[in-house]
Amino acid sequence: MRSIHTRLPTQRARRAYAQHAPVWLFDLDNTLHDSSRAIFEVIDGKMTDAVAQCLDIDIDLANELRARYWKRYGATVIGLVKHHGVNAREFLRISHDFDAEPLVHSEPGLARKFSRLPGRKVLLTNAPHDYARSVLKTLGLLPYFDMIWSIDHMKLQGHIRPKPSRALMRQVVARLGTRPDQVILVEDTLKNLKTARQMGLRTVHIFHPGTPFSAMHSGRNSYVNLRISTLGTLLTAKRPLRR
Repeated sequence: MRSIHTRLPTQRARRAYAQHAPVWLFDLDNTLHDSSRAIFEVIDGKMTDAVAQCLDIDIDLANELRARYWKRYGATVIGLVKHHGVNAREFLRISHDFDAEPLVHSEPGLARKFSRLPGRKVLLTNAPHDYARSVLKTLGLLPYFDMIWSIDHMKLQGHIRPKPSRALMRQVVARLGTRPDQVILVEDTLKNLKTARQMGLRTVHIFHPGTPFSAMHSGRNSYVNLRISTLGTLLTAKRPLRR
């Protein structure tokens, strides 16, 4: 399995960062790019095909299982491993085996905005590593990230623990070598933000209408420090992120 690091700071650099700069944990889909516009439809289809292939079942049943396991476990692959003994790495490979580049859409000037945002930047995504890296490269953001932490690397005590797992968040903060209140999670999914805030992280909710259950929340929740609609707002927000 690949390392979670694209570039690993030295111990001295990590201490300096910890003293003076925040660590930004960015989600990927519907956060850094508009995945609801095109990519999610492709992923759903590819994942259904992968379920059918791995379990040797028809497409209708595969689609039902894909949705059921996603709702129950937060990731379809967890249900497939738990109930069917599917090889997680192989499933993630075949379910995301497509060219994402022409399907990626984001707000204008995103790379320029990232270059002006101080602090370390880490990608924390329930998506597979190769897909996540491909999207970052297409967005022009890959050079700005010190680390990619994908679902391939969210295995704890023999089990996959994706967001919003508290055990995962503890592991991430420990690996970063900083205090929780110096870490800022930027996400479109509220349940992930809620867990992060309960553990002392600061939280930014980037609202996307395509995110499941978004329409149910018209205002800012108590566990959200800042609510935005574009990433550029992180550079212009007049209200500081409280600790």
